[in-house]
Amino acid sequence: MVICPECENDLDIEEDEVDEGEIVSCVECGTDFEVVAVDPLELSRIEAEDEEEEEDEEEDKEESEY
Repeated sequence: MVICPECENDLDIEEDEVDEGEIVSCVECGTDFEVVAVDPLELSRIEAEDEEEEEDEEEDKEESEY
């Protein structure tokens, strides 16, 4: 059983069915994690910086249209 490091919910993924580099998400809190190791399973939280940058670019584009 794999526990979400953010909300401690069961991630419901099979440890032997994921590979390094895969992205898994917690259905409870919505946090995305990258599998950084498989034996033992180790997850690393994916930061939302890319999403924030995209939102900022969209806002700038909308402002320049007016």
